[in-house]
Amino acid sequence: MDILIKPWQEAQKDAFKIRREVFILEQGVPADLEIDEFDPAAFHALAYSESAYIGTARLHINGDRSGQIGRMAVLSPFRNKGLGRQIMKALIELAKSNGISSLILHAQVSAIPFYEKLGFVANGPIYDEAGIPHRTMMMVLPT
Repeated sequence: MDILIKPWQEAQKDAFKIRREVFILEQGVPADLEIDEFDPAAFHALAYSESAYIGTARLHINGDRSGQIGRMAVLSPFRNKGLGRQIMKALIELAKSNGISSLILHAQVSAIPFYEKLGFVANGPIYDEAGIPHRTMMMVLPT
């Protein structure tokens, strides 16, 4: 299993294929919400196995030494095998190497335990994002 980090220009086709399958087709997220203004500037992680991309997430770096991880998606047959953790660890390491001091993400409520195991802490109320309950989570990175 390899995790590749690519700019949007190189990752767009493969990342969108995974995100379409997971978010649009499985979860019913409106297609017009799936690609946003953060994609072109973000780093995109792509998990690659046996000649196919099977998972993705992105890291957007803000100007204040903070970053946001989002669009975490793993194709259904590959879930619960540690792939999501590998993707997240790659993006956390990328954030550290870029001098990021804190990360946030908008976790689907059902995924909060997954992110807590990685060291994220839930913060604030539950809210609706694309028709799915979410909660903001944060991680302070060692400096």
